[in-house]
Amino acid sequence: MSLQLENVRKSYRVPGGKSLPVLGIDSYELAQGEQAALVGSSGGGKTTLLNVISGILAPDTGRVVVSGTDIAPMPEVVRDRFRAEKIGFVFQTFNLLPGFTALENVLLGMTFARGRTDRAFAQSLLDRVGLQDRHHHRPGRLSVGEQQRVSVARSMANRPALLLADEPTANVDPGNQGLILNLIRDTCRENTVTLLMVTHATEVAEKFDRVDRLQDFNRPEAVSKESAV
Repeated sequence: MSLQLENVRKSYRVPGGKSLPVLGIDSYELAQGEQAALVGSSGGGKTTLLNVISGILAPDTGRVVVSGTDIAPMPEVVRDRFRAEKIGFVFQTFNLLPGFTALENVLLGMTFARGRTDRAFAQSLLDRVGLQDRHHHRPGRLSVGEQQRVSVARSMANRPALLLADEPTANVDPGNQGLILNLIRDTCRENTVTLLMVTHATEVAEKFDRVDRLQDFNRPEAVSKESAV
């Protein structure tokens, strides 16, 4: 399995000292190379789930296994290093560095993970997403759709085992939504990368053979009841 969640619990402290349960996942799995769309209501815990899977947040309890490694008990600095090496992330807001070119943004992604770069591979990724003539353009000179394509290339820079995509088409015009979706899915398929894509868009989710609804396997209310026993 590329991704396994077991008995994952996550709560937040709210004013007054009470605990607000957000995640209560008994089991969730994705096989290597599998692609799934994750659908859920706003405020339902999707972003928290992605943050736990990526190691940005540690769960209160449970196992988060990525490519055979349980990252849950790791110190934060170790989780950060593991994420840089094994997990790609495509953000809704791109998160490109404005002072750097498209190529430099991809190369920096490599540097953060292993401290070394592969310029030829970075260039090939940008070519793959249709930016052959935009390698040396900074984000301010790129369209919104082109910026998201750079972020897709950057997410694949370290040949991740798992790619997490958080509403990657939300800020892209309708004409480019299909292009971005196909780029992400095709690139993952070509490299046997597992893909978990969060989306609100029905037209995006219906492109996937596997569509998971967070409310079907997330039971934070059960966490609240268990803690009260």
